[in-house]
Amino acid sequence: MPTWGEFPAARPELAAAGRQLLYQFGVGLAFLATVKRDGGPRLHPICPVVVDEGLYAVIIPSPKLGDLARDGRFALHAYEPPDNDDAFYVTGQAEPRRDPGLPRSIADAYHAERNALEAPAFATHELFELLIDACLQTGTAGHADPDARHTVWRAEGSKALPSPCGSPRSRRPRSSRSRRR
Repeated sequence: MPTWGEFPAARPELAAAGRQLLYQFGVGLAFLATVKRDGGPRLHPICPVVVDEGLYAVIIPSPKLGDLARDGRFALHAYEPPDNDDAFYVTGQAEPRRDPGLPRSIADAYHAERNALEAPAFATHELFELLIDACLQTGTAGHADPDARHTVWRAEGSKALPSPCGSPRSRRPRSSRSRRR
């Protein structure tokens, strides 16, 4: 799976739109979905860090850390802007990164974004690189735009499911069973 560093070479317009939406409030803000032990979804707000070489998540000891350590599948969705329904979403595999030189560059970016005096405590936090399998970017002219533009990208060899974007949504037939009282 490609890194964020490789993603702009494949789709520069998607990477630019994604970075803009992730950083629209000055720091990286997104929702991270992980897979719980029972297979269900778990959703968390996080502050991803985008640097030239990759997309990273600094994860505190928590259920989401356990989820990523056990099953690295993830979905990351940028916060919605206040003035439209633009969206950016990536899915892929989160991989732990323990290269001693890497945390310094991530810590520097984290510090610069927040004007923070302290960088994350990598001794107690885990650093994951979010490798990208698929991406969805939605562009709109405002809220409830009937002509929203959806762009889907999948990495070469991706096993991501085809997107329903641009096709009518399928609906399950309603059950004819009577309700129990």
